[in-house]
Amino acid sequence: MLLKIYPENPSPRHIRTVVDCLNDGGVVIFPTDTVYGMGCSIRHPKAFDRIAQIKGVKKEKANFSFIFHNMSILSEFTRPIGNEVFKLMKRNLPGPFTFILEANNNIPKLFQNKKRTIGIRIPNEKVIQTIVSELGHPIMTTSILDDDEILEYTTDPEIIYDNFRDKVDIVIDAGYGGNQPSTIVDCTGDEPVILRQGKGELL
Repeated sequence: MLLKIYPENPSPRHIRTVVDCLNDGGVVIFPTDTVYGMGCSIRHPKAFDRIAQIKGVKKEKANFSFIFHNMSILSEFTRPIGNEVFKLMKRNLPGPFTFILEANNNIPKLFQNKKRTIGIRIPNEKVIQTIVSELGHPIMTTSILDDDEILEYTTDPEIIYDNFRDKVDIVIDAGYGGNQPSTIVDCTGDEPVILRQGKGELL
């Protein structure tokens, strides 16, 4: 299904359609403040398997991130965060960043592997924020890469739909996406390290 949702005024009925799909173990493609992402509810491990298969990666080695609505439930998934890292995240979120943190014991159970880190995203984009808020728990997410060697990310939701209509349950059309991924910041060491400079400039 291709579902048009307007970012400036997301339709509650359409948001509910997406939330119901995620709660049923569905896979959805959605806008973020960077590129379009593909994701599922973290409560459905079989949906993780589907996404890994679509991406052609082994689930054990996949670098999936979680999209949160805000920072209030981070501690359910991460080890205690130091003050400096917390302040850094608070300054830059919501925004186009993925913060890598040390995972607690809940993450290996979710991923069914020995994953020790977790990527955290809180995008500054109303559609996905509303979905995650209504869902009541994080979404597991990964970027949608393009097969084209020049265009790394597909920006047109209708083309995304043509490419993925047989693989996912819903593609949200919220207008053209960006083609710059998030900036990845590794916060697992003594000092934060930028692993990939993307759209965001750290404050």
